[in-house]
Amino acid sequence: MQFQSVYNDGELFLPKIELKMACNQLLGIITDLRRKRILMNQLRDRSQYYIFRAQQNEYIHLTVEELITFLINVTERNERAALLLDYFALKEDRKVKIKNLSPSKRMYVTLLRVYFAHQPTLVLEEPYFYLEEQDRRQFKRILDDLSKEKQILILTSNFEDALISCDVIYRLNELGFHPLDIQDSEEDQQEAQQQDSANITLQKIYTKRNGKVILFNPPEIDFIESVEGSILVHVDGENYDCALTLTELEQRLASFGFFRCHRSYIVNLQKVREIITWTKNSYSLRLHTGKDTVVPLSRTKLQDLKALLNL
Repeated sequence: MQFQSVYNDGELFLPKIELKMACNQLLGIITDLRRKRILMNQLRDRSQYYIFRAQQNEYIHLTVEELITFLINVTERNERAALLLDYFALKEDRKVKIKNLSPSKRMYVTLLRVYFAHQPTLVLEEPYFYLEEQDRRQFKRILDDLSKEKQILILTSNFEDALISCDVIYRLNELGFHPLDIQDSEEDQQEAQQQDSANITLQKIYTKRNGKVILFNPPEIDFIESVEGSILVHVDGENYDCALTLTELEQRLASFGFFRCHRSYIVNLQKVREIITWTKNSYSLRLHTGKDTVVPLSRTKLQDLKALLNL
């Protein structure tokens, strides 16, 4: 799967992307609304790609059973509605009109179109956005089954949605297109800790979220803060738990251009855009992170920062 580069006002907005997709593997791209739409609009070959767009409408006046029967007939599938209703876990709702379903169940039923798609590649925009936990699990099970025969790409702006549904995750933003290093097991985290203690040069910071270990390259990190005893690593508007202390992180990240700007904050100096003076003894740092992010700067750290930046 290939995407062509896109420029905006002479600046690269979307790099050229080549995705190696395979069956039995769900790929996810975390990005913003505009980039999602550009990616989908480049996939024009409808014989190759089935595109599901967020907030896609359904035949709300049909019952669930009528819709499944209609989809079987229009796609000429050799399957029975009763068996599919059981497979989709919709037997109890089969006589309910779609307009009378809960918002989560209505979206789940709408998403079932992908099951009937004949194209070899499915591209889904925000498929989990409206789904409650039970419907998420059911749809994930269906996608896992579909992935045995089809290539599946999920486009989302929500990290959690990508984490629960995708085997390989990429992030696409103003910094470019790069994979996230995600590991599943406790053994992976222990191995990272053992390498760290063996004086191997630190290349990644390991964090945890939803039971998974997520490894970040230092340049990806915007800032790190201590909140009520917890250490949070901030990356692209999201935060992740880290088992290391601020002091340990300060020592390990110093060579990557990080600065302890406050007793509770470490900042990536490459992301600093402005030093804000509020009063004679009150300062902050504004970061260039795609969002208007401001972190405190201690008065006692101001001169150290100026020296580092040659100000």
